[in-house]
Amino acid sequence: MVESSSQGVSRRSFLAAAGTASLAAAAIRLPKAFAAPTTELDKLDGMAQAGLVRSRQVSAPELLEACIARLERVNPRINAVVTQFLDRARKVAQGRLPDSPLSGVPYLIKDLMDFKGERMTAGSRLLSNYISTENSPAAAAAVKAGMVVFGKTNTCEAGLLPSTESVLLGPVHNPWNLDYSAGGSSGGAAAAVAAGILPIAHATDAGGSIRMPASCCGVFGLKTSRFRIPNPDPTPGAPDVEFCVSRTVRDSAMLLSLSEDKRGHAPLQPVGFVDRPAQRRLKLAFSTQSILGEEPDAAVRQFTHDAAKICADLGHEVVEVRNPFTDPKLLDALMTAWAAPARLAVSMAQKRHLNPQDVLEPWTLGLASSLASKPKSALAAALQYIQTFTQQYAQFMAAYDVWLTPVLFSPPPRLGELAPTVPFDTLLQRVSRYVSYTPVENFSGAPAMSVPLHWTADGLPMGSHFAAPLGQEATLLSLAYELEAASPWADKRPPVSSVTV
Repeated sequence: MVESSSQGVSRRSFLAAAGTASLAAAAIRLPKAFAAPTTELDKLDGMAQAGLVRSRQVSAPELLEACIARLERVNPRINAVVTQFLDRARKVAQGRLPDSPLSGVPYLIKDLMDFKGERMTAGSRLLSNYISTENSPAAAAAVKAGMVVFGKTNTCEAGLLPSTESVLLGPVHNPWNLDYSAGGSSGGAAAAVAAGILPIAHATDAGGSIRMPASCCGVFGLKTSRFRIPNPDPTPGAPDVEFCVSRTVRDSAMLLSLSEDKRGHAPLQPVGFVDRPAQRRLKLAFSTQSILGEEPDAAVRQFTHDAAKICADLGHEVVEVRNPFTDPKLLDALMTAWAAPARLAVSMAQKRHLNPQDVLEPWTLGLASSLASKPKSALAAALQYIQTFTQQYAQFMAAYDVWLTPVLFSPPPRLGELAPTVPFDTLLQRVSRYVSYTPVENFSGAPAMSVPLHWTADGLPMGSHFAAPLGQEATLLSLAYELEAASPWADKRPPVSSVTV
C-alpha cells in the first residue's frame, strides 16, 4: 500500500523518510473470424483488442471511443477514474503508434504515480494542484508499448489504506455491490477493469495494493519481484512495485514482457512472455493463518481450502503448513514503513506554511504521529529488518514452488469501515488484521498474485493468493493459466456493467 509520489520530492525521499494461443483465445471466447462491432469490444482482453487493430478490423481511435463510451456510462456510479484527458488521448490514438502486441489498447494510470503534463494528487489535498513533469517507469513502458493513456484512476491518500476512500477524490464503489469497498490503494484501477471500462490498468503495490483490490473486484493482479520493473527508488528493501491489474492472465503476462528491465537486476533474469501453462507439476504449501497468527473469516478459510483442492485436482502436490511469519517484528516494521510517507507529507505541509490538519487526513496524521513517537532509528531499523526478512522468506520457500494463502482476512468491507476518518486507534486495529497476508511478499521482494477464483454467497469476489520465490513470475503465470482454464472468470461481469455500450 505505501506507494509514493512526488511534489518536488524524489520517490527515494518519499519512501525512505494463454496458455497456448488456442487456450488464450478460448479464455476470451474470440472466434477466428471475429466481426468487430464496437459494442462488443468490452468482451475482449487487451491482446485481442490490439489484434483487431493490427488486422485493421478496428482502429485505435475506435477502441478509444468505445472505451470512453463505457467510461461515461459506468464511472459516475463507481468513481474509478478521477482525471480524464480525452483530447490528448484522441490525438495519440490517431497518430502513428509503436508496433506492439498491446498497441492501441486504452490505458489508465493510477493517480499515485506520474504521467507527464497531467495532475497527480496521490489522493491528497496537499497535492491537489500538482502537475507531473515526467512519467513513472511503468507509465513510460505503457506509452512505449503503444497503449493509449486517457486518464488517472482513484487512490487513497498516499496509498496508505486498503480501501480507496480519500477525502479529496471520494470513495471508489465496488462494481459488484456499490455499498462495498473496491479495495486499495489501486481501487480505482481494479474497479475500472472489473466494470469493463477497459481490460487492463496500471496499479502499484507496496503492501498489497495490486492484490487486495484485485481480490475485492474479481480481477487478476500480479505483484512482480522487487526491481523487476524499473523503479526510481533504489533504496535497499524498498517494498513498492509498479505494474497492473487485468481481466486475463495473458494481458498481464504480455505487459510484463514489455515492461520488465531486459538487462535483469541481479539475481533476476528477464521473464519474457509466458504464454501457456507449464508441464511441470508444482509443490505448493498452503496456510490460512495471518501474520498475526489468527485464522481468517470462515468464508476466506474455506475459499483457501477450495483453492488448494483445485491445485491438487490439477495434479500439483499440496501440503498444508502453518504460516512461518508470525513474528510481531514484522507488523511493527510494516507500520513503521507505512508511517514514513505520512511523516514526509506532514513535513511538506509545514514547509509550505500549511496546517497539516487542513490538508491531510486523520489516518495520515495518526501514522505520522506514531512514527514521531518512536526512536529516530526506527525507520532505518525497519528497512534493515526488511533486508533480513528477504533471507527468511527464501529459506522457507526453498522447499516449495508456490505458497497459497488468503489475500485478505475477510471479504470486502462496506464503505466507511476503513475510511481515513475512522478514529485512528480503531482503524489501526482494523487495518492490521485486514491486510495481514500480502505485506510478506513486499518485504521479501518476491512475486505474488491474486487470482479471482471465488465469489461469496452475496456476490462479492474473493481472490486467492499465490506467492513464489524471488524472480519466479513465470511459475506464477504458468499456474495462473491453469487456474484460469479450470475456474474461468473473464466472462463474469458485475451488475454495474450489465448494459452493453
